[in-house]
Amino acid sequence: MKKISTVVYAALLLALIAAPFLGLYPVFVMKVLCFALFACAFNLLLGYTGMLSFGHAAFLGSSAYVTGHVIKIWHFTPELGLIAGTLMGALLGLVFGWLAIRRQGIYFSMITLALAQMMYFVALQAPFTGGEDGLQSVPRGKLFGLIDLSNDLTMYYVALAIVVAAFLLIARTVHSPFGQVLKGIKENEPRAISLGYDVSRFKLLAFVLSAALSGLAGSLKTLVLGFASLSDVHWTASGQVILMTLVGGLGTLSGPLVGSAVVVLLENKIGEFGNLLADITRIEWFNTLGESVTMVTGLIFVICVLAFRRGIMGEIIAFVDRRKAPRA
Repeated sequence: MKKISTVVYAALLLALIAAPFLGLYPVFVMKVLCFALFACAFNLLLGYTGMLSFGHAAFLGSSAYVTGHVIKIWHFTPELGLIAGTLMGALLGLVFGWLAIRRQGIYFSMITLALAQMMYFVALQAPFTGGEDGLQSVPRGKLFGLIDLSNDLTMYYVALAIVVAAFLLIARTVHSPFGQVLKGIKENEPRAISLGYDVSRFKLLAFVLSAALSGLAGSLKTLVLGFASLSDVHWTASGQVILMTLVGGLGTLSGPLVGSAVVVLLENKIGEFGNLLADITRIEWFNTLGESVTMVTGLIFVICVLAFRRGIMGEIIAFVDRRKAPRA
């Protein structure tokens, strides 16, 4: 199974490297990559530690604003902007985690949601965020003062390298002794405590790491798209990343990648799909699908939960395991 996974990841990487030359719009693929990183970071917390956060939009959005501000207003270089945004995510994660891990279950989730909503109102009222207009026209600048990121193709490969490096970090974390302890906490927390592990410390470390990687995703998104908006820090962004993770496959490394691609594709291509259905069925209502994207994604989510309870990749992995079981 490990060899198969390596081959699949290598094929995916080659496909992403070749994507700009296959007619795919680099900015759109970069947007998918940013959300894939966001979903992978969230999956590290929920899928491997068992902590459901409703406030991850706070890390994505706050880091997006910080990166945009330090690059546009303070004229920092892109790499320093990314570092500043990532550190902002880690700092917020430390504060949120320290407050939230004192509770479990739905109480933990509600605390993260409440703290995230506080950050939303800060972003709405603070003078340097641009209020409802957001932070616009953030320049990409030159990486290390040498690499001009204004070119979409150059920016694409830099973004791909960052996302791949972050994914490798997540994979290494999951398969490390630290990751095994996180899995043990998810499966049976009292047993982990009885074995002598400081569960609160491990939970806090996992929360901070997840928040920092979410912050990196938000920072990269600002650099790619050139703006940070209130939608990045709104609670719907937290719901969106939960949707991505569950649709792709909770507790799998590849699941968030697939789930983020599915959700972003739906949001951007649902109008074209609706027009196609309208042409085929002669039902004009399908032409309005572009205006009802949340309804359609909700329907897709319900179908996935009912038909693929482990998520898309979770079901595929389970199917492969069942096929191998008789041979073993």
